[in-house]
Amino acid sequence: MAEGSDVWFRRFRRVARPRLRLVCLPHAGGSASAFRSWPQWLPEDVEVLAVNLPGRQDRLGEDCVSDMGRLADGVAEALLPLSGEPFALFGHSMGASVAFEVAHRLEQRYGTVPAALIVSGQQPPARYRVNEAHLGGDPGLLAEVRRLGGEGAAFLDSPEMRELLMPAIRGDFALMGAYRPDPSLRISAPVDAWVGDADVDVTVEETRAWAEVTTGPFAYRVFSGDHFYLNAQSAEFTGALVERLARTASKAGSAPHQVR
Repeated sequence: MAEGSDVWFRRFRRVARPRLRLVCLPHAGGSASAFRSWPQWLPEDVEVLAVNLPGRQDRLGEDCVSDMGRLADGVAEALLPLSGEPFALFGHSMGASVAFEVAHRLEQRYGTVPAALIVSGQQPPARYRVNEAHLGGDPGLLAEVRRLGGEGAAFLDSPEMRELLMPAIRGDFALMGAYRPDPSLRISAPVDAWVGDADVDVTVEETRAWAEVTTGPFAYRVFSGDHFYLNAQSAEFTGALVERLARTASKAGSAPHQVR
């Protein structure tokens, strides 16, 4: 899987000389369009790279990636040519797990450490619990997506949209159902872990346990809301993200940290 950055990333606002790039990975069944509005409330010198996963939008003709290793390899390889400027990784739910695996590959294989890893609404590797919703077929998946909520759940009420969205939902839940993270993996990037206080799938204790994956600084934050708190509490969430990125950019300097 060696496609280039133009295939893997969507830029909704190009920045000629970014002070920082924010690489965003969506939840299961989500797409790059989940981050379409983000550039409008981020600083003008922050460029958002929304990860464009196979099996949706303009990659609809491709099969979804069913193996976490292959998916993380593809994202890491596509990101490497863009790592000349400081970058941070953000992932929500499934995206948090992918972002961690990408960060580990970048550091171990290429010596490139993100300026920050922000994980949201997900259990850390040592606490990961397999979701077997995919074993119940489409009815089980539809019930799970509706249980989790989020802005995209309502689209499933339309037969036309359901037909369009279900391949990505099937593929992503199958990927996470097969995912068995290595609890011994460590990175040196600073890690922030965020969660909603009413998230029934991820506890505050599990969120704090993300500290175990990094030898660098760690912080966690609890927001009001459920699994998709970042939509329900958008003002608080975006304010926290802008503040975190400002600190990240000021510390990152002119190049990402190289470990070898």
